[in-house]
Amino acid sequence: MTDLELISDAAAEAGALAVKLFAAGVSIEKKADGTPVTDADLAVDALLTRRLRQARPDYAWLSEETADNPERLTARTVFIVDPIDGTRAYMRGKPWWAICIGVVVDGQPVAGVVNAAALDERYEATLGGGATLNGAPIHAATTSVLEGAHMLGDEKMFTHPAWATPWPPMTIEARNAIAYRMALVGAGTFDAAVALTRKSEWDVAAAALIATEAGAVVSDHKGRPFAFNTPKARVPGLICATPSLYPLILQRTSPIDLPD
Repeated sequence: MTDLELISDAAAEAGALAVKLFAAGVSIEKKADGTPVTDADLAVDALLTRRLRQARPDYAWLSEETADNPERLTARTVFIVDPIDGTRAYMRGKPWWAICIGVVVDGQPVAGVVNAAALDERYEATLGGGATLNGAPIHAATTSVLEGAHMLGDEKMFTHPAWATPWPPMTIEARNAIAYRMALVGAGTFDAAVALTRKSEWDVAAAALIATEAGAVVSDHKGRPFAFNTPKARVPGLICATPSLYPLILQRTSPIDLPD
């Protein structure tokens, strides 16, 4: 079984479990940082830990819901997992959440799955093998102008008066899960996704591969490429866009300094 087959099967099982647990009633607690965690987050994490680590005991592990082990930093290959990206959407019965699993080798993703189970949308990719939605190839859009572009992000951010160059009129929508936003750009459903807030590697790793294999361009807000399995396990900001829109977005975001 290939890594993609393994993580795809695991993501499908995890998605079915999350849907089942929501139907049974969600139990919600707060983590030390004040963010919510549900019994489903923890149950999915346990399922994925069992399935993936038994199958690949030599792979290291990085997950939002598992205590970090710094030994992962010396490993060539690591699973990077978000059991439920978009927990707030999941809690509220919104469908914009996803199971995210990436396989990263020497800091770069080589296989990835983003399973939006409530929408029956499973995005997958392997390095050099293209990207798919439910088995069918996907491709980023060819949009080349910002005016009228379909953008994913925070509308208040785009309309803030501090921008040196104001953004033109665009269609701006929100989706809770950052990984799902990136997958939608890869599928050509939206033209770009922009975030100027810190994101964790488990939000980005699998979706970055899917988006790039579909022809989108992915980087931080200053144009720096991502490397994964880092000590802090986070990135300062995100651009995911069609090749023609990417430099136009970067012109606006690159002067901004954000905390690492």
